[in-house]
Amino acid sequence: MEFSELIKARKSVRGYQQKPVPREVIEEIIAVAKWSPSSMNTQPWYVHVVTGEPLDRIRRGNTENMVKGVLPKRDFPMKESYEGIHRKRQVDIAIQLFDVMGIARDDKERRTDWVMRGFRQFDAPVSLVLTYDKYLEPAAISQFDLGALSHAIVLAAWERGLGTVINGQGIMQSAVVREHAGIPDDQNIMICIALGYPDEDFVANTVKSVREDEANFVRYVGF
Repeated sequence: MEFSELIKARKSVRGYQQKPVPREVIEEIIAVAKWSPSSMNTQPWYVHVVTGEPLDRIRRGNTENMVKGVLPKRDFPMKESYEGIHRKRQVDIAIQLFDVMGIARDDKERRTDWVMRGFRQFDAPVSLVLTYDKYLEPAAISQFDLGALSHAIVLAAWERGLGTVINGQGIMQSAVVREHAGIPDDQNIMICIALGYPDEDFVANTVKSVREDEANFVRYVGF
C-alpha cells in the first residue's frame, strides 16, 4: 500500500477478535517502527508488549480502581479536560460512536460500559506500553519522539491487517500497569496501544474520524 493510502485508510479499532497475535508479527512491527525520527537520535523509547494473564490483571485493576473512584494518576502531567474546538472534536467522535452503537443519550448503563471498555484497553489481546527514562524529565521532546514511534506502530500494524487504538485510558492508573507489566521504577509510562485483529462485526469499527480542512490549521509564510 502506498503511504498516502495507508495513512488515510488507518482508523482506530475498538473491537477485537480474541485471536492471538503471533509474537513474530509484533516483532516485525516494532522493527519497522523503530526507524521513526527522534531528537538528535536519542531513541528514548521502551516498548513493553503485554498479553495473556498479565494483561487481564491490568484490565481488572484499572476497572476496579475506576469503579471505586480512585483518581487517575499518570507518570506525567496531563490536561484532564478539553475546551473549545478541541472539546467539540472530542464530542463529535463520541456522537459518531454512540450513534452506530445505538447508545442513547440517557442510557447511563451502556455509556458507562463504553467508558469501562477503554479502561480494559478495549479487550484487545495485546497491549504495547510505551515508556521513557525518568531522568529525561522534563521530557517534552522525548514524549514527542514516543508519539512518532506510536504513529509508526499503528501504521505498520495496519499494513499487516492488525487494528490498534492509542489508548490513554489504559494507563490512567499507571501504578496498576507498572505492577503487572513489570515496568522498572526508573521508567515513566507514556501511553499504551491496544493491538489485535479487528472484529468486523463490531459496529464501532466502521467509524472513522473526520479531519479538519487544511485552511483551518495551516499558514504559508513567504510563498
